[in-house]
Amino acid sequence: MPYSERLADRIREALVDVPKVEEKKMFRGMTFMVDDKMCISVGPDRIMCRIDPDLHDQLLEEKPCRAMVMKGREYKGYILVNEEDLQRKKELDFWIDLCLDFNKRAKSSKKKAGTPAKAAAGKKKAGPKKK
Repeated sequence: MPYSERLADRIREALVDVPKVEEKKMFRGMTFMVDDKMCISVGPDRIMCRIDPDLHDQLLEEKPCRAMVMKGREYKGYILVNEEDLQRKKELDFWIDLCLDFNKRAKSSKKKAGTPAKAAAGKKKAGPKKK
C-alpha cells in the first residue's frame, strides 16, 4: 500500500521553511531527510518519527503512539503515530517539532568518503595464503 499523499503534503507544508529538506522513498513510504539525516517518514496511514531516545518511554505512556518494532526488536527513538491521531495541525506540529529538535543532535547515517589515502589505509591487505 502506498504512503498517504495527504499526510505527506501536510508534512511538506510544515517543513516548507526548514532548510536542507530532501524527500526519499524508503521504508515503503516517503522519508523526509533534514540536513542529510532521517527526520520523519510517512507510511500508508501513519508517520514514523525519529525522536530523542531519552523521550521514547515517556511519549509511549503519554501520547497515542507506539514504538517501531522490526524483526521483533524495538527501536528506541523511533515512534509510530497513526494518521487518525494527527487530525489537527497542533497534533502533527507536536511530532514534527520533536523530530526537528532531535535532528539537530542526531548523527547522520550518511557515509562520508575519506581521502583516498585514508580509505586505503583503513583496508587490510590480504597476505599470501598459508598452507
